[in-house]
Amino acid sequence: MGPSGSGKSTLLNCICGIEAFDRGEISIAGKPLSALSQRQLENLRRNSIGYVFQSFNLLPTLTAFENIEFPAQLAGVDRDERMDRVMHLLESVGLKKRAGHLPDALSGGERQRVALARALVHRPVLVLADEPTGSLDTENGRQVLELIESLSKEHRTSVLLVTHDHASTRICDRVISMTDGALVS
Repeated sequence: MGPSGSGKSTLLNCICGIEAFDRGEISIAGKPLSALSQRQLENLRRNSIGYVFQSFNLLPTLTAFENIEFPAQLAGVDRDERMDRVMHLLESVGLKKRAGHLPDALSGGERQRVALARALVHRPVLVLADEPTGSLDTENGRQVLELIESLSKEHRTSVLLVTHDHASTRICDRVISMTDGALVS
């Protein structure tokens, strides 16, 4: 939790190995990031980490179904299993009837629900959520938070949510503040 510019997104990028860090150690699934090669970091991200972006980052030429399916394809999940996972997640996020729609035909709340399903489809141990309600209205934000909470429990996935919104922390087991690039307990 922290204001804009406090380093929250940079911290997430360090945690998933996109940005280098200059002090300390980060381990994901028991693997210290500093000991991993670039290829190993890519495999870690592909198989163990899901990411929910504030701006959705859906591929505009892929349907909701295909956007959710894509990370599972990259992770090598077999076709039948992928189809089952995608359909289950579409149902879980209330978008089964919108599976064939492109992102431009979806509302902001629907796009964020697709992004959440996409982050979970490959069954990561950790989901990083960067201001997942930041570009949503109050009601859609509430729904997305409830989905993050229920789906993380269902899939037994840890979620690291960064936000500047105090209301979003209601689903968190622990809240740590960040100011000027430093964690404050």
